[in-house]
Amino acid sequence: MLNRIYHLGYAVEDIEAASIFYEENFGAVLGEPEVVEEQGIVATMFRVGESNIELVQPTRPDSPVGKFLAKRGEGFHHVAFEVDDLSGTLAELERNGVELIDEEPRRGAGGTRVAFVHPRGAFGVLTELVELPHA
Repeated sequence: MLNRIYHLGYAVEDIEAASIFYEENFGAVLGEPEVVEEQGIVATMFRVGESNIELVQPTRPDSPVGKFLAKRGEGFHHVAFEVDDLSGTLAELERNGVELIDEEPRRGAGGTRVAFVHPRGAFGVLTELVELPHA
């Protein structure tokens, strides 16, 4: 079901400052920031081997990332796994009684389709499932 770790998500207050940090200190090459209005975030990624690191900054304080920052501060936010069939994966998880945040896929950054598994359903880890755009 899971193909690979697609990215690790870091919640940040200032995506520009965080981008500069990773560029200057680790030589990261970051993508262009993208606003995902539906999720209330601006996001950018950089590649690390076969995976990515995603920096996410809230665009409004009432977004899930905005609430996370207010409660926990900056840091690790979620793990994202690539899947081939997001709708099928969600249906199987639901049949297995896994607690989902999203029962239906929604639009993610970069033309992806995404859905989240509630941390209560994944041993305390917010888990994102990502289906890449089909070529």
